[in-house]
Formats: sequence, C-alpha cells, structure tokens
Amino acid sequence: MNGRGRACRLPPLSIEGCVFVAPGESALTKRRYGKTEVWSPEDYERAFGPWAKPNTPVDSEVRDAAPVLKTDRRASQRQQTLVGGVESLGDAELLSIVLGTGGGGAPLATLTAPLLEEHGGVGGLLRLGIGELAVHRGVGPAKAARLSAAIEIGRRAVQAASLEASPRLPDRAAVVAWARPRLATLDHEELWVLALDGRHGLRAARRVASGGIHGLHVGVRDVLRVALREAASAVVMVHNHPSGDPTPSDEDVAFTRAVVEGAAVVGTPLIDHVVVARQRSSSLLDMGLLCPKGSPRR
Repeated sequence: MNGRGRACRLPPLSIEGCVFVAPGESALTKRRYGKTEVWSPEDYERAFGPWAKPNTPVDSEVRDAAPVLKTDRRASQRQQTLVGGVESLGDAELLSIVLGTGGGGAPLATLTAPLLEEHGGVGGLLRLGIGELAVHRGVGPAKAARLSAAIEIGRRAVQAASLEASPRLPDRAAVVAWARPRLATLDHEELWVLALDGRHGLRAARRVASGGIHGLHVGVRDVLRVALREAASAVVMVHNHPSGDPTPSDEDVAFTRAVVEGAAVVGTPLIDHVVVARQRSSSLLDMGLLCPKGSPRR
C-alpha cells in the first residue's frame, strides 16, 4: 500500500521455482528489476499481508494488485532432470540448462531452437568457437564461454573413458570408432599417431600436428618421435578432413609413403593411415596405397 491507501504495483519475486508477476506484465519483465530476490512463503506473507495465502477473502482492490503466480519453466526442467536424468531431456532442453537464461529480451526457448536449427543440431555446435557463438542474439560472451566449456568437458570425458579402457585397434573400424568422436566435427585438420603394443592395444595417442581447413604441416620425424618415445610395436596415423570427403589427397599419399620408409628403418612399422570425416572414412591400407613391411598380422 502507498501513503494514500492505494495498492502499489509490486515487482516480480522468485519463490521456490515460481515467478510472481505484477498484473499486466509477463514473466520476462522481471529482468528489468535487476537481480531477483528469493523469498520464502513466510517472508512473502509477512511483507504483503494475508492475501498472500490462498482462499483468503480480501478487498477486491488489494486482490487486483496482488501478484499472479506462474510456474517457472526452468523449475519444471529441473524437476524432470531429477526424476528422469539428463538423458530424458531433448537437445534444446539440455542447451537451455547450460545457458541458464535467455538474453536480449527473448525467452530462452526462442534462443535454443534457432541456434540448433541453424547449425544442424548439437554436432554443429561442436565446430563453433566462443566468438562464433557469442554473436548470436541472446548469447553473448558469457553464455558462449559457458557452452564452449560444457562441450569441451564432454569431449575430454570421451577421450578419458577410451584411454582408461585401453582399447584394441585391430582394424580400420576400430580406429574409426576411436577417431570419429574426437576429429570428425573439427573445423581444422589434426594428425594423430596411435602407438600400439604387440596385440594392437593402444599404448598412447598423440596429436603431432594441427592445421587449417585445407591441410597441415608435419614432418616424418614428428611421427617417428612418438613411435620411439612410446616404445610402440607398430603405429597408426589418423587425421580428419573437415570438408566431409575422406578421400586421401596426393599429399596424404606421398607423406604416408615417406613415413612407411622411415618407420621401416627404426623397426616400428606404420600399419595404416585412416582418414575420417563426419559421415565416412577411408583407409590407405584398404585402398592399396600402403604396404608396410614387417607389419603385424591383422
């Protein structure tokens, strides 16, 4: 009530996952009031009187001025997550949880759906940097950094899980299964050397070069250094093609043959060179472009 006995318009308040909205205003209006205060039901009753309780007869003027209770959509998502786990949520809902709030005066739902649609789903977001995410309406640098960090945590978790299991890589399919989650969605080329033991178990995986969209610079000794340092019985090279076409280039073939010759000298044969893209892959061994001498029987 104001000094003349008339009801005052009250700013929205957050209470146990709900939003109290002043008459004639939407839930989004609460952003204009700065940081939202969180009150308990008892605090709310003491501050605003008995009409805060349901089914209490009050003066119509006071009732009209009382805030309207609306369910907070984010509270519903949190409840769904607690009950069914994050795996029960869709891509847009997961993205909403990571971003936390909307921006630019737009609801969060109108931010996540176009973002996913524009970039072809979650896989497309993996190829975006912080700067590219930040330019989207309602995202900004802070949310872009938060989303990039969440993506990087997921990527590292996949890498850590595969290394803990010490996977065996006896053939092209196993190499592709290892490489695709790490390399297929990148927007630049990376070359990795996989050091294997005598049973094709993965001893170590090392990135030896990172380049641009159309290639990278690497020497034969970079590959052989990993083979010798990790005491590998054999090595496999694997790199990605951001273009989506896994066909080896002439440079890929020439470099591979140079590594084959060098690896034969040090006694650690190169047994395959696999190229991965988003949907397909290729193997220089399967294509007859690689004939390492003394390689372990596959």
